[in-house]
Order: sequence, then C-alpha cells, then structure tokens
Amino acid sequence: MWSYVLLFISAFGAATLLPLQSEAVLLALFAEGSHSVIALLFVASLGNILGSCVNWWLGFKIEHYKDQKWFPVSKAKMLKAQTLYQKYGYWSLLLSWVPIIGDPITLIAGLLKENFVRFLLMVSLAKIGRYVFIYWAFSMF
Repeated sequence: MWSYVLLFISAFGAATLLPLQSEAVLLALFAEGSHSVIALLFVASLGNILGSCVNWWLGFKIEHYKDQKWFPVSKAKMLKAQTLYQKYGYWSLLLSWVPIIGDPITLIAGLLKENFVRFLLMVSLAKIGRYVFIYWAFSMF
C-alpha cells in the first residue's frame, strides 16, 4: 500500500515543476517483484498525468504572474517551450515526458488556453507510453 502511495507522490511531483524523479521509485518497485506491474503502471501514470494537469491549471490561472521574480519557470525556458508549442501546437504535448522541457510545455499549454480534453489525451499518451517503455526496457534485462 505505502509503495503505491510513494510511487504516486513521486510521479505526481515529477510532473510538476518540482525536481523529483519517479523512474527510480518505479524501477525499484519493478525489481522488488512483489507488486502488480499493471497496478504500478497505473499509479505512476495517474500521478504523472495529474501532476501535468496541475501545470496546465497553473498556466491557465496565473498568466499574469509569469513576469514575477518568484515564478517557478525561467523566462528562457518559458520562451523555448512557448516557441515549441506555437510551432507544433498540441502535438508538442507528446514531449511532456521529456525531462527539463516537458513540464514547461504543459504549463505553456495552460497559458495558451489549450483545450483541456485534448491536453489530457495527448499528455496521457505521452506519460503512459513512457512508463510502458520503462517497463519494457526493464524487462529486457
């Protein structure tokens, strides 16, 4: 039970702008071998998707704070993510799993008022796909 809670928290936090990693927790639980793989993939994916939804909501609601000193994303990262998002549109959300750029992309999607249902679909594909790939790579060894 507590393993799933820890996994959810690490996956949720990793998808927000917090510097957390969920892959290490997930891999440790895979290696332990006492948990359902499907349950682990579900919990990690759910936490990570919900964390990205928080980013979208923050972007949607706090646009007028983006120039504040305390804002959690630097102007350079915001500009890079915004340029990428404007160039590729919602398809760039498929990169939401990528370290460093993924979290700002989900925030930018909110800032640019991306449709939430489309956001959720694209982010879900990316996040679930990443965790399935991690399991596949783990199972090869």
